[in-house]
Amino acid sequence: MISRGLSMSFRGRRRRTWIPDEYAFVLDFMPLGNPYDKHTFHKTNPVVQGIGSKYFTLVEIVPPRGVMLNIGERVAVSPTPRGNELKVFDRLMYEDLTTIARSNLERIVRDIVVEKERVFSEFFNVAEAINIRLHSLELLPGIGKKTLMIILDERKKKPFENFEDIKKRVKISDPVKILTERIIMEIQRTEKYYLFVEPYPPSPNYIFLNYLHHLYEKLNYYEPW
Repeated sequence: MISRGLSMSFRGRRRRTWIPDEYAFVLDFMPLGNPYDKHTFHKTNPVVQGIGSKYFTLVEIVPPRGVMLNIGERVAVSPTPRGNELKVFDRLMYEDLTTIARSNLERIVRDIVVEKERVFSEFFNVAEAINIRLHSLELLPGIGKKTLMIILDERKKKPFENFEDIKKRVKISDPVKILTERIIMEIQRTEKYYLFVEPYPPSPNYIFLNYLHHLYEKLNYYEPW
């Protein structure tokens, strides 16, 4: 069963404009503004849509005039910049993303998963049951009861070391693919349980298991990106 305080439900708490990410990847850069933006000011002024590199937070960023950014570029961000950070103006929902941002989402999420292979491989070692009927690993696309039992048996013998180790011992053809698919599903807020991405806006219908925070702590991953 889930323990160590991983389970968290939201009951209408009032939220501040705050993000857990210190860096974000550019999903779309609009130097002339976004005519469909929900904020009037950003319809005619430079605006960026990005995704946090550590917690996958969707953000709207306001770059200084004259600054040019490239899609896929990682930039320092903060709601209250004090140095070279770009200002985060607001959090975004998947529905707020432009067509270009959505088209870049899968590639950039996949790149983040690959970059953090040590973190996401460890998920296969520490994932726990949510209740007596459902295990956290079963939330990954393509993992059913049979594959779940293989994973649990194999990790008892020896912890998984990397994606290649998982592929060989569990016969999962592409761990990166199923992790990427799961993260995008959570960004889209189509689920009840959330392994990695905090659903925004919060709702009592969502249960956030907050595995990334636990994994970063367990692995002493203190890098800000």
